[in-house]
Amino acid sequence: MTRRRRAVFAVVTVLSTFLLLGAGLFALDVALHHRFEKSAGLNVRGYRGPVVGRKPPGELRIVVVGGSTVLGYGLDWNEAFPRQLEVALNASAAGGRRYSLVNLGYNNEGAYSMRYTLEDYAYLDYDAAILYEGYNDLSPPIKNKQVIRRQSFVFRLTGYFPILPFIAAEKAMALRWGDIRAAYRGDQVVFEPGLIDRTTAGALEGSLAVQRALEKRLGGPPVADPADGGGACGPVWSFYCDSVAAAIDYLRAERKVAFVVTQPLMNDRHRDQQRELREMLAERYGGEPDVRPVDLGGAVDLKDPALCWDGEHLTREGYARIAAGLVAPVQSALAHAR
Repeated sequence: MTRRRRAVFAVVTVLSTFLLLGAGLFALDVALHHRFEKSAGLNVRGYRGPVVGRKPPGELRIVVVGGSTVLGYGLDWNEAFPRQLEVALNASAAGGRRYSLVNLGYNNEGAYSMRYTLEDYAYLDYDAAILYEGYNDLSPPIKNKQVIRRQSFVFRLTGYFPILPFIAAEKAMALRWGDIRAAYRGDQVVFEPGLIDRTTAGALEGSLAVQRALEKRLGGPPVADPADGGGACGPVWSFYCDSVAAAIDYLRAERKVAFVVTQPLMNDRHRDQQRELREMLAERYGGEPDVRPVDLGGAVDLKDPALCWDGEHLTREGYARIAAGLVAPVQSALAHAR
């Protein structure tokens, strides 16, 4: 074999290997999506539940954005309130009208992420959006700027959401901490991993570091603060209020209805946050038909174990109450939509 042929052979071999590895990883990623899609994961498009197709004539499509309380953490996809609301709306719909709801929730995301999520899923051709988040913004002056889907350059480029990197990240966290929920909370480590676990966690974290470096080179998710709302909320809650307003303003520019929902009240800090949000909504959008505040602060007692299993995330019955509280406001606001 000549030198030139050896060089060509080497290049072809390397490229073929990378292609085969890429195809194998893609096949594994798709398989993991299907494995976890119903119980705890997201579909290939990065949202919970079945992939929806083109919106048919006569259908009203609503997206729901927020954190794990939208996602339905701890429950199957059809037990979270977006699916229960879809069923309830269609059960009482008149004149052949049909509703579809798409669950765009993501664990740990706050109000800041909502405007970007709405933009990323504009192709769904939705008519309205339910903004359901406050819990993940209860720690000022810390600003929750997580926009997790946009951390994936594959998602930004193609709309396909690879789940492998996030499974690897959670696996590494679980190996380090022994408890994935403790890792997310940042609790003190009470579990001492063994040598094999430390080695495995180190390897996973090393691969994730490579991915993060690549993301940095390709341009990561947005990190700028939302536009200043002009002091509609006080300094403690200004970032939260401005983030909600950014999502509302995007929806209004796209001629879509915004439902701004108060979650079941958690504590005095949450009450204060939602009080200032209501004042901001009244000042900036009072009387606007496309901005609909919905107060479900008293819909569920978070101390009732039959309705809430951890002081934040609801049971199936708890989410049924949230869905029931949204049926009338949604039907009223969209009564004349086409």
